[in-house]
Amino acid sequence: MSEAERIEAAILRLSGERGEGKSVCPSEVARALRTDWRPLMSDVRLAALRLARAGRIDILRHGKPVQPDAVRGVIRLRIRPVRASPTETIES
Repeated sequence: MSEAERIEAAILRLSGERGEGKSVCPSEVARALRTDWRPLMSDVRLAALRLARAGRIDILRHGKPVQPDAVRGVIRLRIRPVRASPTETIES
């Protein structure tokens, strides 16, 4: 597994463990991967951008989702909520 894949997997695992509607800081992801975590921060942000573009996570700024191309400054990451597709029906 490449370093990028390990980072993406850590983002998905940690944000999934936190639960729907909750978020994690990118530094939490970096700290979960290495004790010398600071050099990983730019790689964590890049992995988050890839996952957001793929529709797997939301990137939050001030608690609100932002488009990956508009990400600036301090961010948080959350797992994207699973929604029923329009073709699925809910039985009572």
